[in-house]
Amino acid sequence: MTPPLPIRRLQHIAVAAADAVQSRDFYRDVLGFREVERPPFDFRGAWLCGYGIQIHVIERTTPLKTSIGDIDTRASHLAFEVEDPAAITTILEGHGIPYIQRVNAGNIHQTFFHDPDGNPIEVAVYPTDPPFLP
Repeated sequence: MTPPLPIRRLQHIAVAAADAVQSRDFYRDVLGFREVERPPFDFRGAWLCGYGIQIHVIERTTPLKTSIGDIDTRASHLAFEVEDPAAITTILEGHGIPYIQRVNAGNIHQTFFHDPDGNPIEVAVYPTDPPFLP
């Protein structure tokens, strides 16, 4: 039997937004999250943290797609941090789950796949612990 993924913790929650500035202001001003630095992506957004939670506001203009070849990494998704990148592909392949991988502008090694309902999930290896974690 293929073992489950060795998840360390929930890393962030991504929130798709029609207007990244308006959403950032809501999470910051209404809910009390603080804005933190984010890598220089080529799309608008914001990273916020507080209460042991990280929120990624991602401005998007396209509809959600559920085909793995067309996975939209800017859609709302769950993201988990893992330590062993080699285990990710072995485990996903063992479960017959298609995936895509990339290294983003922040040197974060990401693997994206869908749950059975088509919801995107990310598992990632971070070069260092983010500065806002306890």
